[in-house]
Amino acid sequence: MEVGYVQAYRSGVLQQRIHKALRWLKKCSLCPRLCRVNRLANEKGVCRTGRYAVVSSYGPHFGEEDPLVGRNGSGTIFFTHCNLLCVFCQNYDVSHGGHGVDASPDQLAGVMVELQQRGCHNINFVTPTHVVPQILEALPLAVEHGLRVPLVYNCGGYERVPALRLLDGIVDIYMPDFKFWDAKVAKELCQAEDYPQRAREALLEMHRQVGDLSLDSSGLAVRGLLVRHLVMPNGLAGTAEVCHFLARHISPNTYTNIMNQYHPCGRAMDFPSLRRRITAEEYENALQAARDAGLTRLDRRTRRFIVW
Repeated sequence: MEVGYVQAYRSGVLQQRIHKALRWLKKCSLCPRLCRVNRLANEKGVCRTGRYAVVSSYGPHFGEEDPLVGRNGSGTIFFTHCNLLCVFCQNYDVSHGGHGVDASPDQLAGVMVELQQRGCHNINFVTPTHVVPQILEALPLAVEHGLRVPLVYNCGGYERVPALRLLDGIVDIYMPDFKFWDAKVAKELCQAEDYPQRAREALLEMHRQVGDLSLDSSGLAVRGLLVRHLVMPNGLAGTAEVCHFLARHISPNTYTNIMNQYHPCGRAMDFPSLRRRITAEEYENALQAARDAGLTRLDRRTRRFIVW
């Protein structure tokens, strides 16, 4: 089956989306922060990214979910900076610290093609929300050099639906986080009180575009939605409510990774509720909440980083 972005390239739809996305950069409204800065002139808002995407690192990644990894790994491209900026970010040096180098469209396309040549089963854009136009701009060059593997949009969940519609028919696999259910928690930990509402809207749009996660005969993801939810100490993430929403309003067949790897990073020690890892009991309760909600496709990888 031909991936959507190749069809969009051939039909001219991809070029139309590029023009529209680049116009948005002139008064940036890609994400709910609505900074309105002129990123085409290299002005920078919350995400601290101007005209070009900044790449921290790239390469085959074997720590992702099994349907993405396969035998040869997921071709991850880690973008520097972030529009959400959680105080406990597990990649704090990249999201907050700004480690990385500017990448032109040619360079970004070259990275995609190189990862495919290295055998990666997909191109996995990590933290891409603030660089959607730059990704789109690089895609025609990548297609012309033979890119054909699925594209994964691996984001924090703080999205605007109009921006996601730029990706309709282009992204094959959406992999958002659903971090917090409570608006007060979101305000305290990432200064985004509207995060829960934006995440709900985003997941509904993503599922409308790609549906439930579908796999090929070898178990590799080819299209669909995969949701990550990080269990946090002291019930901060609102796991039961998140799982109920996924099962009732998205699909009980939503492929869901209930993650247990939270550990204090970044500025977490400044917040008493974030100063410890989760317990085994907290994690088992989270898994039970997912089952009780009716979710039927839970990721089954080996669990680590549990405090017993």
